[in-house]
Amino acid sequence: MRKRAKLAALILAGTMPVLAGAAPASALVTPKKSCPTTYGVLIKSHSAYRIPAKGAYLKDGPGGTMTASVTRASTITYSVSTSLEVSASYLFASAKASVSGGITKSVAITTGHSYSHDIHARKYGNLQYGSNGFKVSWESNRTNPSCSTTTLASGTAVLPATSVGWHYWETSS
Repeated sequence: MRKRAKLAALILAGTMPVLAGAAPASALVTPKKSCPTTYGVLIKSHSAYRIPAKGAYLKDGPGGTMTASVTRASTITYSVSTSLEVSASYLFASAKASVSGGITKSVAITTGHSYSHDIHARKYGNLQYGSNGFKVSWESNRTNPSCSTTTLASGTAVLPATSVGWHYWETSS
């Protein structure tokens, strides 16, 4: 009876008895995880990609030697495919950091570059000038306050690099 009276007195007084080894109720609440809202572009994959310059294609043969030079200036610019608007600056910064520092928004091809190649008998030589760029697969995402990630957009981009030159191949016709 005496224990019951003490317990009733404590309850009426607004306090709860603390049993040895038990944690207070406030310690049982786990704090909610929170992350700042951030945006980013993830480069998911990349591969080398030849980007031809307009009007810089030559064909010669059959057989012999073909020689060509760049006689006019041309500019190769980037292309992006997406379902939503994504900042090109953000995409380029991400691609430069994770793929190649040589990625650029556009590259000018200058005059003065020449190239010569022997063509095999009964074959035709083909030459095309362009940029040795990259094709990248990318994803734009947001980190939410709950620390989950939401994909906002995704797509591919063909990005020229500062490396330019001739590409040669042979065909039967």
